[in-house]
Amino acid sequence: METSDPLERTELTFLLGMAFQLVLTEFVSRVDAAGYSELRPVHGLVFQMLKGSGATSSELAEGLGVTKQAAGQIIDDLEKRGYVERRPHPAGGRRKLVVLTDKATEHLAVAGRILHDLEGQLAERLREAGREMPRAELAAIVRTLAGDKVPPLRPVW
Repeated sequence: METSDPLERTELTFLLGMAFQLVLTEFVSRVDAAGYSELRPVHGLVFQMLKGSGATSSELAEGLGVTKQAAGQIIDDLEKRGYVERRPHPAGGRRKLVVLTDKATEHLAVAGRILHDLEGQLAERLREAGREMPRAELAAIVRTLAGDKVPPLRPVW
């Protein structure tokens, strides 16, 4: 079927990248306006990995696909800003468990509301244009390529 929109003939990787970039840019703008301009998208990924019982810096490095030194720098920065703290690891030894503070939990709640609002507004605009949110199609692409083991979302440096 011939289309008049040249974007519909664009390679899938570019379309996915552009969509991600546009949604992320709008999300970050709204989070900044809510008072969290000191945080970047990578911090959100860190918070997601630390939700619940926390993680060691080595686990964080592996999950983010960065070196242990890079993970340590991110943790140091977030600790100085009051978003994470290091605690003794329950298994003992020299390892430390990095956990979220109340400040980070509050940020996650605000960011979650912003993200849901943004998704709702986008879904409404798509419905007005006679389209649906392509969540099922995107999930199918991920499942087709990754199978049962969904890979972590890693930062793009």
